[in-house]
Amino acid sequence: MLTTQSIRGISSGILLFGAITVGAHSVMAAEATKGCDAISSAIGTSVAGTTLYQKLRNAMTDGATLGKGLPLHQWGTIVDRNGVVCAVVTTSGSPPNLNAQWLGSRVISAQKANTANAFSVDSLALSTANLWAATQPGGSLFGLQFSNAVDTSVAYGDNANCSKPGCDNSNIAPHYGQSDDPMVGHYIGGVNVFGGGLALYDSSGKLIGGLGTSGNTSCADHYISWVVRYRVNLDNVRAGVADGGADDNIIFDISGGPGSTVSASGFGHPLCGSDKDESHYPSELTKQYPKGAAPPSS
Repeated sequence: MLTTQSIRGISSGILLFGAITVGAHSVMAAEATKGCDAISSAIGTSVAGTTLYQKLRNAMTDGATLGKGLPLHQWGTIVDRNGVVCAVVTTSGSPPNLNAQWLGSRVISAQKANTANAFSVDSLALSTANLWAATQPGGSLFGLQFSNAVDTSVAYGDNANCSKPGCDNSNIAPHYGQSDDPMVGHYIGGVNVFGGGLALYDSSGKLIGGLGTSGNTSCADHYISWVVRYRVNLDNVRAGVADGGADDNIIFDISGGPGSTVSASGFGHPLCGSDKDESHYPSELTKQYPKGAAPPSS
């Protein structure tokens, strides 16, 4: 039976829980800022910019696509080591031209960043491209792509255009690809298993986050991410499953047709078929953008 005293007790408990929750959110925000600041500091002066958003945007727009794949603009996302989104950018400008790139690729870029960060460690880097073969039907990691769902409330904000009670209509147009993109400062989640996601390593070889790009073929996305990671000088990978165990490059060793594909290494990715020189992507990347080499100043 509820009494006035018990109701007061419940109310006090709710207030106390609310206070604890607010405090926890403050700590989480501080930790998110700390992780993102560490990435920005590790980039240093490799590319121009005073914020991580500016640095990523400059690295993305400075000829990073190199004419690979489709003639479309790209989305790029960085997450910190905890999986918190630090920056979301697009190469079509700020504010972006949403008709210049695939809108769906915005969230995919964040998935890729989250995946590379979540499935790499200091001693072994795995790109999202390295996960393709094992996640196919019959593979040892089949179903991995369904293991961590994207938080759609983070991906799209609080659905400001809806008419249901309780919706926040104060910001009708979400600032996609801008410094206050709805994903920034939140855990996005998601797992992606095709090219475009790379883990980020500082000069000591420590894993500090992940980078994802999307908006092209998955093969070109990998190429672009590799170049961007090189430009921001966060490619100090200790070991991987590609190039003789040296790094996390894309591996083209798929044989067989649909439903019966085989990867000789177990970490292969299919060709995308958009460029005549596509099969040379892995060797081009290791020669022109070698890991751990100081990139030219922008």
